[in-house]
Amino acid sequence: LIFSLSLLAQKSFISQKFEQSYTPPPPDYTNPNYWAALPSKRDEADSLPKNKIQLADNQANAQADVFFLHPTIFIEKSAGKNVWNADVNDAEMNKNVDYSTILNQASVFNGSCKIYAPRYRQAHLQAFYTSDTATARKAFEVAYADIKASFEYYLENYNQNRPIVIAAHSQGTVHAKRLLKEFFDGKPLQKQLVAAYLVGIVTPPNFFENIPPGISAGQTGCFVNWRTYKKDYIPEDHYQLAYNKNLSVNPLTWDTTAVYADRKLNKGGVGLGFKLTKTAVVDAQNHEGLLWIGKIDIPGSSFIKNKNWHRADYNLFWMNIRENVALRIENYLKSIR
Repeated sequence: LIFSLSLLAQKSFISQKFEQSYTPPPPDYTNPNYWAALPSKRDEADSLPKNKIQLADNQANAQADVFFLHPTIFIEKSAGKNVWNADVNDAEMNKNVDYSTILNQASVFNGSCKIYAPRYRQAHLQAFYTSDTATARKAFEVAYADIKASFEYYLENYNQNRPIVIAAHSQGTVHAKRLLKEFFDGKPLQKQLVAAYLVGIVTPPNFFENIPPGISAGQTGCFVNWRTYKKDYIPEDHYQLAYNKNLSVNPLTWDTTAVYADRKLNKGGVGLGFKLTKTAVVDAQNHEGLLWIGKIDIPGSSFIKNKNWHRADYNLFWMNIRENVALRIENYLKSIR
């Protein structure tokens, strides 16, 4: 893999229904071990790319928080049990979470946010593919119950009325959308929302009643979304499922237009070994609910045949995201002074 996030794998199958499966015990969010990232402990969200560049982990002085929900890492066939939800006490699973998504994705926010990322009983990857929708729904309910509990604990014990960024990817975005509806959309907490980065999952522009889509780089109180694919590729059922109505914000321009954004606007991604790529690594263009990219300018790119760049939604635009969240926080703080 050119980019080191191992977020998808060949689909594995669980044979039993949810009622017949084993559900691991819930996490205790009073215990820091049940957080993949906290400002008060050393974790992979504190990391900076290994290249020599002027970046810093500014969590100690950050004036805003990010509540980050990681994507699906639970992709293995269960060992001896039919398990639809991950065990947050599984050391190997937690290591996989930490050294993939927390390192590559959550760390992008450490320049301007205190990072809070709960461990949760994520639904198995198969929950996205099974025809047994009732079982999948129950698996996602278990996962969301943890996220809701962690967010309530965060609000009561950590937030102290500070500005909040919500950020997520893939399954994390599924839950983040629900969290925003339940806690922010038209609620008093909405006044603390800097922005929501809802990446990797279809989200139409009118999904929320009171949280608008982001259409400019410095806008606050909004949400942004993109799903990255090779130029000219249209996923199966894209039009049948009306995914062409999805919000797509170009992370090189931070608008929703279909205007082509040259690779010169790309300030650098992160790749293997958590190293920054050179600038101008890839271009981007919104196309009917998708974010299309051209050839990626990294060693070995001529051998890459990917059409779906879901795994690299954050990696390809890492520096642009880092600078953008800082800008939105700056504008939010100005607006409340």
